[in-house]
Amino acid sequence: MELYSIASGSSGNCICVGAGRCHLLVDAGISGKRIEEGLFAFGLKPEELKGILITHEHADHIGGLGVMARRYGLPMYATAGTIQAVLNTKSVGKIDESLFHEVNLGYEFQIDDLLVEPIEISHDAAQPAAYKFKSHGKSAAIITDLGTYDEKIIGKLQNLDAILLEANHDVHMLQAGRYPYLLKKRILGDRGHLSNELCGRLLGEILHDGFQSILLGHLSKENNYPALAYEAVRLEVTMGDNPYRGTDFPIAIAKRDEPSEVIYIR
Repeated sequence: MELYSIASGSSGNCICVGAGRCHLLVDAGISGKRIEEGLFAFGLKPEELKGILITHEHADHIGGLGVMARRYGLPMYATAGTIQAVLNTKSVGKIDESLFHEVNLGYEFQIDDLLVEPIEISHDAAQPAAYKFKSHGKSAAIITDLGTYDEKIIGKLQNLDAILLEANHDVHMLQAGRYPYLLKKRILGDRGHLSNELCGRLLGEILHDGFQSILLGHLSKENNYPALAYEAVRLEVTMGDNPYRGTDFPIAIAKRDEPSEVIYIR
């Protein structure tokens, strides 16, 4: 398996996951041109994709969806609530409804070499989902846009080989920053976004000796820095109630405006 971020951040998200000849996008929250360029950088053609998985309907996750749908006719997978919300989003434009395939939270489905499971998450969207992938005995997950986590999510993320996990904000930067009070309250709430500290604590719940790679994603441009997220997450792992130190596993940052290094899961 392989996992790479074309873009990840508060201004746009688009992740690619692959196994063998099967490659899928998770979200299309940047322009169609940037998606195409990101795929070309990894030696892929957009028409070779097997589909697009949609996490939820916010603009930074579906901004380029209409273009990709109309240009390439790719199958799109999402929960019923998300599909309806996307169809009601005027900025996406006209999309052939037959391209949508409804998925059910907690139920796996197969797309070529990838077994996909949508995971229920807590976010202020219609019916949001994260996604877990399995292929040939390996597994990875892409999980962002969650304000909190619980034992159910921890259970779903056990025995992974790799993860792209949200480290959206530094709490102190957000609290002291220029965002309006209601926006701060939303981000910090249980249906908002995961802070650096909560990201590190969640990692402490799911790490194991065979864990291969961690990619921190969906960093806020206004309320975080890559170096700050990296150090805060490592510190939380080290200080947490687990047998590991933050330096025991490779941790990278998914870039906001350009593709990140490929994570190979072997």
